[in-house]
Amino acid sequence: MPDELTIIVPVFNEEESLPAFFIEMDRFIETSPVSSQVLFVNDGSTDNSLRILKKKSNEVGQYTVLSLDKNYGLSVAVKAGIDHCQTSLVGYIDADLQTHASDFLSYFEYFPEYDMVNGIREKRKDTFVKRLSSKFANGYRRMMINDAIQDTCCPLKIFKLSYAREMPFFIGMHRFIPALIQLQGGKVRQVPISHSPRYAGNSKYHLFNRLVGPFFDTLAFRWMRRRYIRYKLTDQNT
Repeated sequence: MPDELTIIVPVFNEEESLPAFFIEMDRFIETSPVSSQVLFVNDGSTDNSLRILKKKSNEVGQYTVLSLDKNYGLSVAVKAGIDHCQTSLVGYIDADLQTHASDFLSYFEYFPEYDMVNGIREKRKDTFVKRLSSKFANGYRRMMINDAIQDTCCPLKIFKLSYAREMPFFIGMHRFIPALIQLQGGKVRQVPISHSPRYAGNSKYHLFNRLVGPFFDTLAFRWMRRRYIRYKLTDQNT
């Protein structure tokens, strides 16, 4: 079993959800069999999120905060977290309480055999439009890149830092993290998880960026995958 985990939590205007999120994350840290810490990445929030995060990080030693100078989007926030991660495993979860840190506990048994564990939101508690657009986007992505990942955007992931550091990053890459692990020859395990309605606040995504963004990002991934450099040595005479 791995011995260290950093969970990246991108935050953009989540002041209403954060107090309840802290309760869930505190409980996970207390029960986790793996030494765990939390890295919040404030993605240019314009509400009181940063103040709340700083106060919490001053109270709890396992919490730290990075603050970006403006709102860059989810891919940049995840990359910033990975760049500042030092543990053998890196996790990712959203702060909106639709997914739950307690489900991470079922992931650890799959390491080190697998290089990533990705959640599957089998019983999603989203609006009809959100579920339909996500189903369409996932189906289109699987058809185009054949990665066999059922729920690539599920915001509950753990993967090895060694693979995370080698992923080619681009805007929209958060939609392809499992495929980017596979691109390196990594093994991805998919695990069903629980899902809840949004606790508070508003979703940062709408029909346009759930469909148009994934369409172009999938084309970009296909282009990059065809040109990705990967090789093996049969001999080395030094």
